[in-house]
Amino acid sequence: MTTVSQDLTSLGRLDDTEVASLDAWWRANNYLTIGQIYLQANPLLRRPLEPDDIKPRLLGHWGTSPGLSLIYAHVSRLIKHTGQQAIYLAGPGHGGPALVAAGYLEGTYTEVYPAVTQDENGMLRLFRQFSAPGGIPSHVSVTTPGSIHEGGELGYVLVHAFGSVMDNPDLLTIAVVGDGEAETGPLEGSWKGVSFINPARDGAVLPILHLNGAKIAGPTVLARKDRGEVRSLLEGHGYEVIEVEGDDLPGMHHRFAAALADAYATIRAIQRSARDGDWDGTRPRWPLIILRSPKGWTGPESVDGVTVTGTWRSHQVPLSGVKDNPEHLAILESWLRSYRPEELFDENGAPTAIVRELAPDGALRMSASPHANGGVICRDLDLPDFRDYAVDVPEPAAERAESTRKLGEFMRDIYSRNPDRFRLFCPDETNSNRLGAVFEVSDRGFMEHVTPDDVKISRDGRVMEVLSEHNCHGWLEGYNLTGRHGMFATYEAFAMVSASQTVQHGKWLQEARHLPWRAKVPSLNVLLTSTAWRNDHNGFSHQGPGLIQVVLTQRGDVSRIYLPPDANTLLSVADHCFRSRSYVNLIVIDKQPQLQWLTMDEAVEHAARGAGIWDWAGTDDGGSDPDIVLACAGDVVTMETVAAAQILKERLPGFKVRVVNVVDLMTLPRPKDHPHGMTETMFTELFTDTVDVVFSFHGYPGAIHQLVHGRPDADRFRVRGFIEQGTTTTPFDMTVRNKASRYHLVMDAINNAKRLPRGASDLKAWCESQLERHDRYVVEHLEDMPEVRDWSLGDWAARG
Repeated sequence: MTTVSQDLTSLGRLDDTEVASLDAWWRANNYLTIGQIYLQANPLLRRPLEPDDIKPRLLGHWGTSPGLSLIYAHVSRLIKHTGQQAIYLAGPGHGGPALVAAGYLEGTYTEVYPAVTQDENGMLRLFRQFSAPGGIPSHVSVTTPGSIHEGGELGYVLVHAFGSVMDNPDLLTIAVVGDGEAETGPLEGSWKGVSFINPARDGAVLPILHLNGAKIAGPTVLARKDRGEVRSLLEGHGYEVIEVEGDDLPGMHHRFAAALADAYATIRAIQRSARDGDWDGTRPRWPLIILRSPKGWTGPESVDGVTVTGTWRSHQVPLSGVKDNPEHLAILESWLRSYRPEELFDENGAPTAIVRELAPDGALRMSASPHANGGVICRDLDLPDFRDYAVDVPEPAAERAESTRKLGEFMRDIYSRNPDRFRLFCPDETNSNRLGAVFEVSDRGFMEHVTPDDVKISRDGRVMEVLSEHNCHGWLEGYNLTGRHGMFATYEAFAMVSASQTVQHGKWLQEARHLPWRAKVPSLNVLLTSTAWRNDHNGFSHQGPGLIQVVLTQRGDVSRIYLPPDANTLLSVADHCFRSRSYVNLIVIDKQPQLQWLTMDEAVEHAARGAGIWDWAGTDDGGSDPDIVLACAGDVVTMETVAAAQILKERLPGFKVRVVNVVDLMTLPRPKDHPHGMTETMFTELFTDTVDVVFSFHGYPGAIHQLVHGRPDADRFRVRGFIEQGTTTTPFDMTVRNKASRYHLVMDAINNAKRLPRGASDLKAWCESQLERHDRYVVEHLEDMPEVRDWSLGDWAARG
């Protein structure tokens, strides 16, 4: 662990020189923030403002920015005093111009964007690019040096912050929580992150709740609550609350410096105690700062006789119509000149010495921290050979196994070999999802008190379980973006709780690919199990494959979707995902005992190709075009497809059936639509160009139609999948209700084949009678028919 200076005696006291430097940097940052929102010319006010100096579209957010800048300035001073490694996450990410300005003043912005120089021309470029075509977004986006958190969709700043410090003992993450953001469900659930941070091996998060009183169009709840209630709320979560309030200067500088010093001293004392062995294991009371300052602080007090500063009216652009309103133009010029830019920027437009001297050196600048560009410091996982965990498959579909249990064994040994850079995040379902082998080497991490009845729970555990998809997903994102690896595993239906986070992370990765200075980070690996088809015991609320559809909509350079049919294929896919960088990898497979199809060598080859013909399951013998292609993607639907093929083989021996299994869903689009898309030749080899395809799919049927769009005669694909028919019932009844059972597939094959041998009509009638028999049987016996429940390929071979 890096040694941090412990001389904190002077940190909370400011001399006149430090006050001057802090105030100059703050004024400069506020000036640059306003310039980004308003100016397209005359960046240093070398002459009076004119209408043509104003942008045609005024975009951005002023209200939160002065508070964000004040915090940034004081944390920079703390870093210079102590050498502490720190990153800054802005929950109110719409304060983007403030964080862009901070990176510019620190020099980092020019380092990564050489055209944005620290002079008048560079400042003009900085202003013109903000929220403009060909420029940068208005939020603290991926283009902002030092950011791992955009803050566009509110609610995730604390989960990203806590994830960033796990197994990262030298890092302090400053997490500014906006009071509008504090009203969101994810944020409200994320305060409990302190219950999972171990000071002996993790870094620290310093939350700063910035209460400026208003959101976009009205007051915020916490700002209007009784202050004692707010304090009690946060103390109840386990924080030591420090409060700072005001708008007087330099008083606010003195008070905030003292508060920050108190918070930092508490953090360092907690860490020293834990790391020096002088700790009884009790959860620490980590500090938290409540900062109350006016919204739009230092901006126009009123406009057109209406109060602006301290109200919701300062949230975005407090002065509108500036090009056409001379009075507003004059107010803007007075506002900008109030920061005395001639003291802050020299004759060339570069920051003056009093501004520059606040910034820490090199990588200690928060905008230049390698922790905020995690791929730079990322180390690859030391992975065991996944083949060592293979299921023995002497012949297809003769044996059953819980496939995810093998993945658990694989991850158990990844934990052992990577004690500082791998974690599993799961909403209280690790054992339920058959991943419990990880508990052989790690407990669940938990900093609250433990009772004798608890099992595999301790402060030293690194399996992260909390009953919140938002927390688990967000912790992993922060963990990934700071250079570490992991997996988020959850019940399939409830992945939709955090689906928006999946989308937002995908957007981040998509945009990062266009920035050469952004190093690739470990992929976001999401495992969905307890799937729709086998959540028959929990019922309709637990049945929903929607995340597949969500990930399908993301750009092909980021999205990856895998539906391994068995354990060996799952292991091969998981190994690939753990090695990959900067993808959203979605893996879908159920946890229940299921038939095993492929040997490990076959599984590796199948996963590498992404799709293939299972000759042993069909009857076309690899020859000329079959009469029908039965395709499948997903474990349960694969079993139904192979069973349907066996029925056709037995009852229509002259009918040529080809079985195609797809494990990498993104092989189905054309290569120009997705980089994994199979070539035209391979697509024809699998599906032909003319034969009808009955495709049995794990998710919603429309997804397959979307994926094969543009392929030869795409209308010949008939898709069966989940059609929102569910309840508490038997496993096979789920396939029947969704018209995706083996009997439905056989009838589809008969209905869509261009050639039918004798006996097809009899077979169709038999399938209909089997479905009727099934309906009666499950109601009477409360379980599936034996020939379905216990079906295996070996049984059919024996009968043959």
